Amino acid sequence: MKTKIKRLTTDLILLLVLIVADMATKKWAVLTLKDKSSIPIIKNVLEFYYLPNGNTGAAFGMLSGHRVLFLVIAAVVVAVIGYALFNMPEAGKFKYIEFLLVFIAAGGVGNMIDRFIQGYVVDFIYISCINFPIFNVADMYVSICTVLLAVKLLFGISEEDYRVLENALSSPLKRLFGMNNK
Repeated sequence: MKTKIKRLTTDLILLLVLIVADMATKKWAVLTLKDKSSIPIIKNVLEFYYLPNGNTGAAFGMLSGHRVLFLVIAAVVVAVIGYALFNMPEAGKFKYIEFLLVFIAAGGVGNMIDRFIQGYVVDFIYISCINFPIFNVADMYVSICTVLLAVKLLFGISEEDYRVLENALSSPLKRLFGMNNK
């Protein structure tokens, strides 16, 4: 139990640090970029550009204006990740998965805070060479770590470890609903 408490405390500290980092970059973007021209980082490739009026949609502005829906979805995803982290097997070989889940949760919480307080998400990173939609640090947490998690689960985990992970995550639910563990 002490190991679990230590692991979860570490996860919580990392989560909070990541959220603060995301919120700090967004605050910087508002103070530095709002109502100003962009700041080139790599000429004709990458720039900091404040998205006027913020992003009221999901990834890349999709489904704009559905604030409550996004708040509910983010809360559910963060709760599911919290459940997974709490029930994660203690073996060190699952630490990478745990680490990715913390980053995904931090990104979800960071954008959820923006949506809750402001009604929109502050976006300011722009890849101009491909006219990629403007995004933020929390978006990077979510998108990069989700891809890495999918790759890890699809190609980087043995069948035996997958069964251990599946059992660890499903056993509490089975006990809760009175189902037999098989």
